[in-house]
Amino acid sequence: MEKENFQAEIQEQIRGILPTVREVIVNPGGFYATMPRSGGFLQPLVFMIVLGVVSGLILSVLSLIGLAPGGGLITGLAALIIVPILIGIFGFIVAAVLFVIWKIMGSQESYETAYRCMAYTAAIMPITTVLNLIPYLGVVIGLVWVTYLLVTASVKVHGIQTQKAWIGFGVICAVFVFASVSAEMAAKKLSSEMQAWETEMLERTGSLERIEEMTPEQAGQALGEFFRGMQESMEDRQ
Repeated sequence: MEKENFQAEIQEQIRGILPTVREVIVNPGGFYATMPRSGGFLQPLVFMIVLGVVSGLILSVLSLIGLAPGGGLITGLAALIIVPILIGIFGFIVAAVLFVIWKIMGSQESYETAYRCMAYTAAIMPITTVLNLIPYLGVVIGLVWVTYLLVTASVKVHGIQTQKAWIGFGVICAVFVFASVSAEMAAKKLSSEMQAWETEMLERTGSLERIEEMTPEQAGQALGEFFRGMQESMEDRQ
């Protein structure tokens, strides 16, 4: 009987996800002003996991059609499985960090309330997953949007002054924007260097067909020349 009640509760929560997503996106101030501050972790956890599954599904489709980085069947399936798991696990950690930040700002709310405020920001995940395809700008939009939701929650739920909330979360957002853009730039630079090394290898060996036709001794010699070329290229860049 308890199992049936639990399943019925889960189904009811799933049915309420779409209206909640719409409310968070369209009217975040109204949503957070009326959001229950207690009631357990199950409802927000289910909300986050379902949105994680949707985001993972979107990422898998984008990977399969070659739009997401590292596209392919394995990447798509991995995203569909791993993304919801990571969200479920790290959600409690992120909520703990936010709980400390809100406490420093003067909030009197509980950890459960902090978790709920954080969990419902997952409403924008499917959209930000697509926005992340836009180089540099996509991740910036996503971080700013999340910051706006956290500031709204700070004011409507935790009773923090708007200016204080924007200063606190604005600084954090700026740090994450800088780190994310820097990481993306480094990844693109590394990818360009790898492509340059591949081109150099082809130039040194002639072609892939020629490699297959080589004897083991010739292939070993060509590989040695390739690595020497890589070392020389790295020394030149330094």
